[in-house]
Amino acid sequence: MLAPLFKSPLFVLALFTMLPQSLSRGQDNPIVSVDQRYSGKDGPREVRSLLVTWEDSSRSRNLPVKIYYPLGGEERLPVILFSHGLGGSREGYAYLGRNWASHGYVSVHLQHPGSDDSVWRGSLPAEVMNRMRQAARNPRAAQDRYQDIRFALDRLTALDRAAELDGEPNPLAGRLDVERIGMAGHSFGALTTLAAVGQLVGIPRTDVSDPRIRAAIPMSAPVTVWRETDYAGIRVPLMHMTGTLDDSPIGGTRAADRRIPFDRISQAEQYLIIFRDGDHMIFSGRSGMLGRLTVRTQDAEFQRLILAASLAFWDAYLRDDAEARRWLTDGGLKDRLGDRGTLERKSPSPANE
Repeated sequence: MLAPLFKSPLFVLALFTMLPQSLSRGQDNPIVSVDQRYSGKDGPREVRSLLVTWEDSSRSRNLPVKIYYPLGGEERLPVILFSHGLGGSREGYAYLGRNWASHGYVSVHLQHPGSDDSVWRGSLPAEVMNRMRQAARNPRAAQDRYQDIRFALDRLTALDRAAELDGEPNPLAGRLDVERIGMAGHSFGALTTLAAVGQLVGIPRTDVSDPRIRAAIPMSAPVTVWRETDYAGIRVPLMHMTGTLDDSPIGGTRAADRRIPFDRISQAEQYLIIFRDGDHMIFSGRSGMLGRLTVRTQDAEFQRLILAASLAFWDAYLRDDAEARRWLTDGGLKDRLGDRGTLERKSPSPANE
């Protein structure tokens, strides 16, 4: 007797409207709850990667790049630029690139010659830290990075328009949404990220920002300035990440000081996550020389939380997803962190809007 009722269009409509509001449909996803999407697990889409080298002839500089992207679909995809820390490479932070791509983003990992793994490769273990400190003091390395970002943003447009790459069909042709670009970075890459969205850098103070970046995640940002005016130009949404043990491995910024950008920035929507017992390398995937020196068993749990928080942030501010924003602001992220970290939120000061 009930079979006709189940086939009734009115019954189906009524059943659909009774589903919890916390259920949503992601990119090519079946209906999943918000908590499931922001669990830190990989998404449903199969991921591929490209290795390319972009030549900046104006600077006689070659930029190695690794691009993670999802297979399938025809929609344009938001893009995330990623800038590695001192001594890193395009091969690092792969867990981030793979996860973001599996959820429908294109993750573009830049390698910055002069502050990449070339500064320590071939060195004896006893020499590594000294080589890293020398590289950190080189002002040219920072200047090159800032120019790398603007150059990479230009290349994204060219990549989207290119029918072929190295004589093969370009899998990203017509797929990049260059109106929805985010940027993230770790350590030196976090400073590169903050500079790209408006932090004044160098002597004299210079604005090297690019308005094409709509949101940013600085992880373990080094604090090179203390003046609030140096942060006055930052207006894009930010999610800062650090840890209670996040002292710089090569000297400089203390863990307690990494919240300074969050505290001094007054004209941007911001989040600050501080992971309990998180050190400087929890964001890295422990690749490279510094990673091998400091392997810790808690990394998998930290990375799960980093992935959950970052994906919700990208959805909220690159996809304008209202459910993602509510998850960030109404307790979903705080519950996900549990006792592994604290969350603070800060809205633009009304006097500065």
